[in-house]
Amino acid sequence: MKKNILKIAMLLSLCSVVMTAQEKQMAAAGKLFNEYAYVDAIKEYKQIASRGYKSAELYEKLGDAYYYNGDLEKSAKWYKELFALNQDASPEYYYRYAQSLKSSGDYETANAMLDKFSAKSNGDLRAKLYTENKNYLSVIKKNSGRYEVKKTDINSAYSDYGSAYWGNKIVFATSRDTTGLLKRIDGWTNHSFTELYESSINSDGSLSKPKRFSKRIETKMHESTPVFTKDGKTMYFTRNNYIDGKVRKDGTGQVLLKVYKAILKDDKWTDITELPFNDNNYSVAHPALSADEKTLYFASDMPGSYGQADIFKVTINSDGTFGKPINLGTGINTQGKETFPFIDTDDQLYFASDGHPGLGGLDIYIAKLEKGNFEKAYNVGEPINSKNDDFAFIIDNQSKTGFFSSNRGGGLGYDDIYGFKEIKQIEFDCKQLLTGIITNEKTGDALSNASVSIFGSDMQLIKKVTTATDGSYSFEVECGKSYTVKSEKQDYLPKEAQIVIPKQSGETKLPIAQVKPEATIKVGTDLAKEFKIEQIYFDLAKYNIRPDAAVELDKIVQFMKEYPTSKIDVRTHTDCRASSKYNMTLSHNRAKSVMEYIINNGIGANRLTGRGYGETRLVNKCADGVKCTEEEHQKNRRSEFIITAL
Repeated sequence: MKKNILKIAMLLSLCSVVMTAQEKQMAAAGKLFNEYAYVDAIKEYKQIASRGYKSAELYEKLGDAYYYNGDLEKSAKWYKELFALNQDASPEYYYRYAQSLKSSGDYETANAMLDKFSAKSNGDLRAKLYTENKNYLSVIKKNSGRYEVKKTDINSAYSDYGSAYWGNKIVFATSRDTTGLLKRIDGWTNHSFTELYESSINSDGSLSKPKRFSKRIETKMHESTPVFTKDGKTMYFTRNNYIDGKVRKDGTGQVLLKVYKAILKDDKWTDITELPFNDNNYSVAHPALSADEKTLYFASDMPGSYGQADIFKVTINSDGTFGKPINLGTGINTQGKETFPFIDTDDQLYFASDGHPGLGGLDIYIAKLEKGNFEKAYNVGEPINSKNDDFAFIIDNQSKTGFFSSNRGGGLGYDDIYGFKEIKQIEFDCKQLLTGIITNEKTGDALSNASVSIFGSDMQLIKKVTTATDGSYSFEVECGKSYTVKSEKQDYLPKEAQIVIPKQSGETKLPIAQVKPEATIKVGTDLAKEFKIEQIYFDLAKYNIRPDAAVELDKIVQFMKEYPTSKIDVRTHTDCRASSKYNMTLSHNRAKSVMEYIINNGIGANRLTGRGYGETRLVNKCADGVKCTEEEHQKNRRSEFIITAL
């Protein structure tokens, strides 16, 4: 018995030692992770996992380390283990798992995770964008096929990315080993710190052998993503928080990113200064210039950001000072990462994002400048975008050629630079203008000062305008939508027309000819037939005024206003369904509703009479016992307007 007790005690002691060692290794791995040494952290965490240890923290950190390094297939593996624990994970992990699943093309499971993310998120812009655009894959497919993509000859086995135009050259960042025995390694990727290289663009579009850009710009830290003024003499670029030989850290001991400015003097880059809106406690990176060079765009997690990185803009004043940075807003930025902005000569914004619905990882998007703002982002589609990270898009609008960076499969290194040619421009949101001329039906003369109203498919008034001296009108309308346009003018009968707007941008014309009543109208005339207007229909077993019925009744009101001594007898009818007694009561209520509508719109009650006729005056064969369609029955549910005095 004592031996058994001793064995148990020894086992418990051994487990305690193992757990203590395991906890120490988790703490050591966590320290590496928190210092952004993700590659080394992965080694530690995988050792722990190989011994059978399971925990949410382990799988979260392993997944995150791969996720932050853009290795989405491996991050998916560890996020899958996380969810296999059946523990309550934070909403962010549903999103990261969905993004990771897309790297293998498993969009069905990815969308299921996005559904759960949306249900668990409270006000997250990424969830809103997904729920409003669940057909995002078909939209991306529509935008795809607009580019021809090719590999370039400037890539290395390391990371090459973030190109910029500088005259007939491109300048890009690379982590290729160029520093010999003194090379410094970034723990995030275990690659050398990046430096700027340049390559000439040959007449056939190929690129010359890269060479170092400027030793004056190089430091022992990262340099990347430059942008140049058109004269090539001013450069803005990204560098770690390092200047004049000094490294500055944030409150947690991390060296963040800043944007710097340099001036070209006597073929040498000099006067390197950091921009005034930089800060030691947040990153500012990846500058881009507007076409007029009066606005600088950049990515940052500064206060006022929605997510991990947002795109901001700042005014460059004429004296070289800068205004206050402005967040581009929720049309562009999300709780995810928006980064690597580029502005083309048409002031269109290209940027990379993992927050908008995409194919996986970072996708490239385009947004059009409208009234000073970028309101909506459009995925540029394949083959520019892939299931992995695609970013740092630049384009020359004149030649329709450009470059972008990607860590897609089949590349030479960690990130590679690809060239492309745009063969078709993207179609932004369809925009239509509905125009027309209001005329006299008999003479063809234009009618000025006519009131023209446009109604939606629900017959709710959208807008009302007055025709110009040439009888013209116009409305901004939505593509693919149905509208009713109603024209009214004194001494003329109101007239409306229906129109379905095409699904492509352009102008749709809808002329309307109004009738000026003549002597053909007399006592006994049925206005519905005389004016060629629709009859007043009612829904089955109801007597409320439908929106489409209101449009027709307005014509009767207008006629009675133009003929102030006229009187109308309102006659309403039902179909044969239900009992005769019920139908008689229903038709009476309908006549009452019609007269109340006309009276409420300014016509005296003494000018109206009316009664219901039930099913006693059917206009077709649909009597009791006869099989008819709903459309045939509805023709009997009608109203007539008989002139009894003029």
